[in-house]
Amino acid sequence: MTIRLVSLDMAGTTIAEAGTVYAVLRSTVEQATGRAISDELLSTWGGTSKHAAIGGLLTALGEAPDSARQDALFEEFRTTLRAQYLADPPTIIPGVREAVTALRASGVKVALQTGYSRDVAELLLEIVGWRLGEDLDAVTTSDEVPVSRPAPFLIFRGMEAAGVTSVDEVLVAGDTANDLGAGVAAGVRYVVGVLTGAYSAEQLGRHRHTHLLPSAAGIPALLAADGELPG
Repeated sequence: MTIRLVSLDMAGTTIAEAGTVYAVLRSTVEQATGRAISDELLSTWGGTSKHAAIGGLLTALGEAPDSARQDALFEEFRTTLRAQYLADPPTIIPGVREAVTALRASGVKVALQTGYSRDVAELLLEIVGWRLGEDLDAVTTSDEVPVSRPAPFLIFRGMEAAGVTSVDEVLVAGDTANDLGAGVAAGVRYVVGVLTGAYSAEQLGRHRHTHLLPSAAGIPALLAADGELPG
């Protein structure tokens, strides 16, 4: 058995964006409610749908459920995030572009999956110069699945798009607890935490995983050492 698909989170795992998404998420909800959001509360929504995160934060702050308000705040969040990304463009984390190229050259397909909506994900890909079909095999976003992380559906959608049917042939990597939770829920063979995001090794290490790496750039070497590359 070899790994045929590597499924990677975007922000914090493959793309460095200086925590902009969580800064914008926090400011959007804090300004709307007039209440401060703790780092601990914010971290519980790391790696999941930002639309769901807004609803969850509102509920945690004592706001009554209101889908119209949640939708409006999500649109505000998305508009602000787009402006921030254009003003301070994200970049691919050092070594990750080369790692993705090496994996695909070895016969491993690479899918990105994210808690962003499709339009935000496409903006990020445009900014960093990654093209679906040329540099990546699949991209799946939170608005394309019934439930975002830690549910496994983003991973399964990427498997479907890449034509991979066995979870034993999949490696999932991410920088948040919800990324790891999704990999565990999917039952994939490798669940890899990377330390290029907001979580430390100690924090990620509290959650189920198979490996912790300094960066997703180390995935080809990990698979090569384990004899898991095709051919």
